[in-house]
Amino acid sequence: MKRRLLGVLLAAALVVTGCSTGKDAVVSGGTFTFVSPGGKVDITYPLNERQQVPTLAGDDLMHEGKQLSLADFPGKALVINLWGQWCGPCRAEAPELETVSKQIAPLGAQVIGLDVRDPARDVAQDFVRDRGLTYPSIWDPSGRVLLQLSGYPRNIIPSTLVLDKQHRVAAVFLRQVLASDLVPVVQRLSAEK
Repeated sequence: MKRRLLGVLLAAALVVTGCSTGKDAVVSGGTFTFVSPGGKVDITYPLNERQQVPTLAGDDLMHEGKQLSLADFPGKALVINLWGQWCGPCRAEAPELETVSKQIAPLGAQVIGLDVRDPARDVAQDFVRDRGLTYPSIWDPSGRVLLQLSGYPRNIIPSTLVLDKQHRVAAVFLRQVLASDLVPVVQRLSAEK
Protein backbone atom coordinates (compact mmCIF):
# COMPACT_ATOMS: atom_id res chain seq x y z
CA MET A 1 0.00 0.00 0.00
CA LYS A 2 2.80 2.43 0.95
CA ARG A 3 4.75 1.58 -2.21
CA ARG A 4 1.67 2.16 -4.31
CA LEU A 5 1.04 5.56 -2.67
CA LEU A 6 4.71 6.51 -3.10
CA GLY A 7 4.53 5.52 -6.78
CA VAL A 8 1.45 7.66 -7.33
CA LEU A 9 3.06 10.66 -5.60
CA LEU A 10 6.26 10.30 -7.65
CA ALA A 11 4.28 10.05 -10.89
CA ALA A 12 2.29 13.17 -9.95
CA ALA A 13 5.51 15.05 -9.18
CA LEU A 14 6.96 14.08 -12.56
CA VAL A 15 3.85 15.25 -14.36
CA VAL A 16 3.89 18.60 -12.57
CA THR A 17 7.60 19.22 -13.13
CA GLY A 18 7.41 17.94 -16.70
CA CYS A 19 4.83 20.61 -17.58
CA SER A 20 6.93 23.43 -16.19
CA THR A 21 9.09 25.53 -18.48
CA GLY A 22 11.05 26.94 -15.59
CA LYS A 23 9.98 30.50 -16.46
CA ASP A 24 7.33 32.44 -14.58
CA ALA A 25 6.20 34.72 -17.38
CA VAL A 26 5.68 33.66 -20.97
CA VAL A 27 7.12 31.09 -23.32
CA SER A 28 10.24 32.46 -24.97
CA GLY A 29 9.92 33.26 -28.67
CA GLY A 30 6.86 33.23 -30.85
CA THR A 31 3.67 34.92 -29.80
CA PHE A 32 2.13 35.65 -26.43
CA THR A 33 1.36 32.63 -24.26
CA PHE A 34 -0.11 33.48 -20.89
CA VAL A 35 1.13 32.01 -17.60
CA SER A 36 0.10 33.28 -14.17
CA PRO A 37 3.20 32.81 -12.04
CA GLY A 38 2.25 31.63 -8.58
CA GLY A 39 -1.40 32.48 -9.20
CA LYS A 40 -0.73 36.25 -9.28
CA VAL A 41 -3.52 38.53 -10.47
CA ASP A 42 -1.28 41.53 -11.24
CA ILE A 43 1.58 40.53 -13.53
CA THR A 44 4.27 42.79 -14.98
CA TYR A 45 6.61 41.55 -17.68
CA PRO A 46 10.11 43.01 -17.93
CA LEU A 47 11.16 44.26 -21.36
CA ASN A 48 13.16 41.12 -22.18
CA GLU A 49 10.18 38.83 -21.44
CA ARG A 50 7.46 40.70 -23.33
CA GLN A 51 5.78 38.77 -26.09
CA GLN A 52 3.90 40.03 -29.13
CA VAL A 53 0.15 39.59 -29.16
CA PRO A 54 -1.53 38.62 -32.40
CA THR A 55 -3.18 41.49 -34.25
CA LEU A 56 -6.59 41.19 -32.66
CA ALA A 57 -9.36 42.36 -34.97
CA GLY A 58 -13.12 42.08 -35.16
CA ASP A 59 -16.40 43.91 -35.58
CA ASP A 60 -16.49 47.41 -34.13
CA LEU A 61 -19.21 47.24 -31.46
CA MET A 62 -20.66 50.67 -32.10
CA HIS A 63 -20.25 50.81 -35.90
CA GLU A 64 -21.84 47.85 -37.66
CA GLY A 65 -20.01 46.83 -40.81
CA LYS A 66 -16.75 48.41 -39.61
CA GLN A 67 -13.73 46.44 -38.39
CA LEU A 68 -11.56 47.43 -35.44
CA SER A 69 -8.00 46.14 -35.14
CA LEU A 70 -4.96 46.64 -32.94
CA ALA A 71 -3.18 47.40 -36.22
CA ASP A 72 -5.24 50.62 -36.33
CA PHE A 73 -3.04 51.94 -33.48
CA PRO A 74 0.59 51.50 -34.59
CA GLY A 75 3.24 52.76 -32.20
CA LYS A 76 0.74 53.35 -29.38
CA ALA A 77 0.66 51.77 -25.94
CA LEU A 78 -2.70 50.00 -25.61
CA VAL A 79 -4.94 49.04 -22.72
CA ILE A 80 -7.08 46.06 -23.77
CA ASN A 81 -9.99 45.46 -21.41
CA LEU A 82 -12.03 42.25 -21.62
CA TRP A 83 -15.58 42.95 -20.56
CA GLY A 84 -19.23 42.00 -20.95
CA GLN A 85 -22.37 43.93 -20.07
CA TRP A 86 -23.52 40.86 -18.09
CA CYS A 87 -20.49 41.21 -15.74
CA GLY A 88 -21.04 43.09 -12.46
CA PRO A 89 -17.39 44.10 -11.93
CA CYS A 90 -17.30 45.32 -15.56
CA ARG A 91 -20.11 47.71 -14.76
CA ALA A 92 -18.14 49.07 -11.82
CA GLU A 93 -14.85 49.45 -13.70
CA ALA A 94 -16.25 51.01 -16.91
CA PRO A 95 -16.09 54.60 -15.54
CA GLU A 96 -12.50 53.95 -14.40
CA LEU A 97 -11.56 52.85 -17.92
CA GLU A 98 -13.16 55.98 -19.37
CA THR A 99 -10.99 58.01 -16.97
CA VAL A 100 -7.94 56.04 -18.11
CA SER A 101 -8.86 56.68 -21.73
CA LYS A 102 -8.98 60.43 -21.19
CA GLN A 103 -5.78 60.51 -19.10
CA ILE A 104 -3.65 58.45 -21.50
CA ALA A 105 -4.84 60.04 -24.76
CA PRO A 106 -2.34 62.94 -24.44
CA LEU A 107 0.41 60.28 -24.18
CA GLY A 108 -0.64 58.86 -27.54
CA ALA A 109 -2.03 55.72 -25.86
CA GLN A 110 -5.44 54.10 -26.34
CA VAL A 111 -7.99 52.00 -24.44
CA ILE A 112 -9.71 49.28 -26.48
CA GLY A 113 -12.47 47.09 -25.14
CA LEU A 114 -13.00 43.47 -26.09
CA ASP A 115 -16.68 42.72 -25.47
CA VAL A 116 -16.94 38.97 -24.96
CA ARG A 117 -19.94 36.65 -24.72
CA ASP A 118 -22.54 39.36 -25.39
CA PRO A 119 -24.79 37.76 -28.03
CA ALA A 120 -27.12 40.78 -28.22
CA ARG A 121 -25.15 43.62 -29.80
CA ASP A 122 -27.82 46.22 -28.99
CA VAL A 123 -27.64 45.41 -25.27
CA ALA A 124 -23.85 45.86 -25.29
CA GLN A 125 -24.24 49.11 -27.26
CA ASP A 126 -26.73 50.35 -24.64
CA PHE A 127 -24.15 49.54 -21.94
CA VAL A 128 -21.58 51.73 -23.72
CA ARG A 129 -24.03 54.60 -24.35
CA ASP A 130 -25.51 54.54 -20.82
CA ARG A 131 -22.02 54.86 -19.31
CA GLY A 132 -20.79 57.47 -21.79
CA LEU A 133 -17.84 55.33 -22.86
CA THR A 134 -15.90 56.90 -25.71
CA TYR A 135 -13.16 54.32 -26.29
CA PRO A 136 -13.81 51.70 -29.00
CA SER A 137 -14.60 48.04 -28.43
CA ILE A 138 -14.37 44.92 -30.54
CA TRP A 139 -17.60 42.92 -30.39
CA ASP A 140 -16.68 39.26 -29.85
CA PRO A 141 -19.83 37.30 -28.94
CA SER A 142 -18.35 33.93 -29.96
CA GLY A 143 -14.97 34.46 -28.31
CA ARG A 144 -13.06 33.89 -31.58
CA VAL A 145 -10.99 37.05 -31.16
CA LEU A 146 -10.20 36.12 -27.55
CA LEU A 147 -9.10 32.65 -28.67
CA GLN A 148 -6.19 34.28 -30.49
CA LEU A 149 -4.61 35.03 -27.10
CA SER A 150 -2.93 31.68 -26.66
CA GLY A 151 -3.81 30.14 -23.33
CA TYR A 152 -5.30 33.35 -21.91
CA PRO A 153 -7.88 32.56 -19.19
CA ARG A 154 -11.16 33.18 -21.01
CA ASN A 155 -13.21 32.76 -17.84
CA ILE A 156 -11.68 35.76 -16.02
CA ILE A 157 -13.83 38.72 -16.93
CA PRO A 158 -13.03 41.51 -16.42
CA SER A 159 -9.32 41.35 -17.12
CA THR A 160 -6.95 43.82 -18.70
CA LEU A 161 -3.78 43.58 -20.78
CA VAL A 162 -1.46 46.54 -21.18
CA LEU A 163 0.64 46.50 -24.34
CA ASP A 164 3.76 48.52 -25.00
CA LYS A 165 4.20 50.61 -28.17
CA GLN A 166 5.28 47.50 -30.10
CA HIS A 167 2.10 45.73 -28.93
CA ARG A 168 3.91 43.32 -26.64
CA VAL A 169 2.29 42.38 -23.33
CA ALA A 170 3.82 44.50 -20.56
CA ALA A 171 1.22 43.90 -17.82
CA VAL A 172 -1.86 41.81 -17.10
CA PHE A 173 -4.53 42.44 -14.47
CA LEU A 174 -6.82 39.47 -13.76
CA ARG A 175 -9.25 41.55 -11.75
CA GLN A 176 -11.33 44.71 -11.78
CA VAL A 177 -9.02 47.69 -12.29
CA LEU A 178 -8.86 51.31 -11.25
CA ALA A 179 -7.41 54.24 -13.17
CA SER A 180 -4.68 54.38 -10.52
CA ASP A 181 -3.63 50.83 -11.53
CA LEU A 182 -3.34 51.53 -15.25
CA VAL A 183 -2.27 55.13 -15.77
CA PRO A 184 1.20 54.76 -14.15
CA VAL A 185 1.88 51.64 -16.25
CA VAL A 186 0.91 53.43 -19.47
CA GLN A 187 2.97 56.49 -18.50
CA ARG A 188 6.02 54.26 -18.03
CA LEU A 189 5.43 52.48 -21.34
CA SER A 190 4.86 55.72 -23.22
CA ALA A 191 8.22 57.01 -21.97
CA GLU A 192 10.08 53.94 -23.27
CA LYS A 193 12.24 54.50 -26.35
